[in-house]
Amino acid sequence: MTKKHELQLFEDRKVRTVWDDEQEKWYFSIVDVVAVLTDSADPRQYIKKIKSRDEMLKLNWGTICTLVAMRSEDGKIRKEMAADQEQLFRIIQSIPSPKAEPFKQWMAQVASQRLDQMQDPELSIEQAISDYARLGYSDKWINQRIRSIEVRKELTDEWKRAGVQEGQQYASLTNIITQAWSGKTVGEYKRHKGLHKESLRDNMTNLELTLNTLAEITTAELHKQTKPQGFRESAQLAKEGGDIAGNTRKEIEERLGHSVISSENASNYLLTDATDEHE
Repeated sequence: MTKKHELQLFEDRKVRTVWDDEQEKWYFSIVDVVAVLTDSADPRQYIKKIKSRDEMLKLNWGTICTLVAMRSEDGKIRKEMAADQEQLFRIIQSIPSPKAEPFKQWMAQVASQRLDQMQDPELSIEQAISDYARLGYSDKWINQRIRSIEVRKELTDEWKRAGVQEGQQYASLTNIITQAWSGKTVGEYKRHKGLHKESLRDNMTNLELTLNTLAEITTAELHKQTKPQGFRESAQLAKEGGDIAGNTRKEIEERLGHSVISSENASNYLLTDATDEHE
């Protein structure tokens, strides 16, 4: 199964999804869907409750629920409870929620948009721009973020060509690049910003995002030039690409007189932007 991991937005709530190219359908995180429909602080416990009161759901859970590799709260890829659109309909039947019908309509829209995007990839970029704007990001930040997504895709294509395994090895290389340019591992960086399951890139400032993009595009260009094979050679280039961006960071910090690695996350500066607009 060729997989495409994406965070979808339903009423500004994030739902983890994975696209299956072979079956041409989405798998949705059951935990995320239940959290959206119920506003439960413990959606996993809520799932146990609906199974206990719906005997047929419990009996058929093995065919309704599919374990799919998804990005978990700590950023690692793990098997999560998931269901396709048809299977989710059965689960939603057991959840008394005013959001049920709007959510069903949203799922159908997500499926339709994906098929359209396969015919016209530019639509995928337009959707991302729309989602970020809805969350309150500035046009300048959105443009930088979209560019970083393009660069990231270019880099992962190079990793794939080099025979690097998607998942843990991709995460390890990302960690090497991040630590080389920022001085922090991905985990340390997220803790510095007070993040948990949120995307680190979505919580970077413009300058942080620029430096991260520089590190990744430099690494991609080194790949194109040297044609490495396997994880070990790719890791060496990841360190080199990150170091180049890291040297740039140090020069900027020396000129500014302070660190550019900010402890702020999106909740800080989106709130600030919103306040500025009303002053």
